[in-house]
Amino acid sequence: MIPAAPPEMLPSLRVWQRKAMVAYHRGQSRDFLAVATPGAGKTTFALRIAYDLLADGTVDTVTVVAPTEHLKTQWAGAAARFGIQLDPAFRNASVHSAADFHGVVVTYAQIGADPAVHRRRTLSRRTLVILDEIHHAGDARTWGEGVQTAFDEAERRLALTGTPFRSDDNPIPFVEYEEDPDGTKRSRADALYGYRDALADGVVRPVMFMAYSGQAKWRTSAGDELAVRLGQPLTKDLTSQAWRTALDPEGEWIKQVIRAADRRLSSLRAAGIPDAGGLIIASDQNSARSYAGILKRVTGKSAAIVLSDDAGSSDKIAKFAESDEEWLVAVRMVSEGVDIPRLAVGVYATNAHTPLYFAQAIGRFVRSRRPGETASVFLPSVIPLLSLAENLEADRDHVIKPKSQDEDPELLLEQAQRVLNEGTELGGQRETLESNAELDQVIFDGGSFGLPVEAGSAEEQEYLGLPGLLTQEQVHLLLQKRQREQMAKQKSGTRTETVERPAAEPAMTNAQKRLKLRKQLNALVGARSFATNEPHGKIHAMLRSKCGGPPSAQATIEQLEERIAVIRSL
Repeated sequence: MIPAAPPEMLPSLRVWQRKAMVAYHRGQSRDFLAVATPGAGKTTFALRIAYDLLADGTVDTVTVVAPTEHLKTQWAGAAARFGIQLDPAFRNASVHSAADFHGVVVTYAQIGADPAVHRRRTLSRRTLVILDEIHHAGDARTWGEGVQTAFDEAERRLALTGTPFRSDDNPIPFVEYEEDPDGTKRSRADALYGYRDALADGVVRPVMFMAYSGQAKWRTSAGDELAVRLGQPLTKDLTSQAWRTALDPEGEWIKQVIRAADRRLSSLRAAGIPDAGGLIIASDQNSARSYAGILKRVTGKSAAIVLSDDAGSSDKIAKFAESDEEWLVAVRMVSEGVDIPRLAVGVYATNAHTPLYFAQAIGRFVRSRRPGETASVFLPSVIPLLSLAENLEADRDHVIKPKSQDEDPELLLEQAQRVLNEGTELGGQRETLESNAELDQVIFDGGSFGLPVEAGSAEEQEYLGLPGLLTQEQVHLLLQKRQREQMAKQKSGTRTETVERPAAEPAMTNAQKRLKLRKQLNALVGARSFATNEPHGKIHAMLRSKCGGPPSAQATIEQLEERIAVIRSL
């Protein structure tokens, strides 16, 4: 069955989509992996390939495999614009779809539940299989094996992903890996369009990260009371506990951050983006409901709540996307693939910190509609998230490291404990005693701006009130201006102090010294960026090249001091 839409009525393609389409048809290979950053238009590219293959008779039917139920409906709606009718309601028990459909949309879970059904469908007709967010095929053994069984005889397989990497060594089905000299296997893309390229082309928005630190105090199950400053270099366990304390709905930190995010959203809506929307990403359903209640109490605004196991979740997302409502609160339903282009402000109120999840979550805010829009994401000032924010533009592949028979047992134990801890961080008995928020820094284009200011202060409002429609260069200039003004106030002693300074400051711990050096380095990088117009990320990369060592978030005191000395000598 030929698609109903005539060629002249098809959606136009971006430059990267046209290049990828040419590469696809030139190669005519059975498998093709397209890696494109969230918001770049992977769906449009894939449906144009499906249109061409159906029109020229290469295939007779199309099967789209998506990560979630909601995305099935979204795929079917997008395909209809190409004159391709896909059945999003197909169930395994149906075995066959109605004759007036060009194909079906199913989930990876459906494939894993009964791969034989889909294998029979694939063998009965020449099939194009579109594997959306293909990295999900490695999420479970049944999913990966199911996909292999169902589609190993497909006429064509088109794999799509915005995040072609995983946190484990599970191979992704139908993805080609190239082996390095050391035995490491690295995924190979047939078409690649990264966030940096999309940003340069104006296809996606730049993201401004508002990182909030503050004090966190809690009581452990043993009755011990602990108090730390969020964002200081801490042990993994203390970082986790402080992070949980900040996100606890009973504390003040999350209330102050939600209030600040709402002020930022109001500023954007008043200054050129009238339908801008906000999304709070929660760790669990109870927290999601609590955050919606906090939003109502501190701002007077109601939020739509989307929970994955609620009936009608997909309808709620679609309704929010088409409305001009201000806030949406969700757990995982809006973490990947969901298209709500008007989302411009986010609150990252979850403890998830794998590169994969972070990239997927931030991908909800980068979809560009017009020049000058900048997204703002509020997050805890903890090293795992700061590192991910600073390296947002880095392209990643899925890397499978060779297994060694003499692996360090201590390292294996540490890895096992890390997996266990990440899965249970929100559990355990503890009591939040106190928390408060402070805008620690603003991360933009890989660089850090600003000095710590209290939540609710006039200085914080200067950052929250940045105009909503600015070029990337204008954002840089304004952030640099704000930072210079802060530094001048602090130097002249005009900054309001909430606590009287002691006559003699006590000796700093290594953690405090490291934090101070990092802020000092970021200020010097900001000053050089202003003088030379070089991006912050490029200056940091130059310092790493000269001095060696990891990114500043993981650098030692000696490495930070060496970089400060080098940049002062330039």
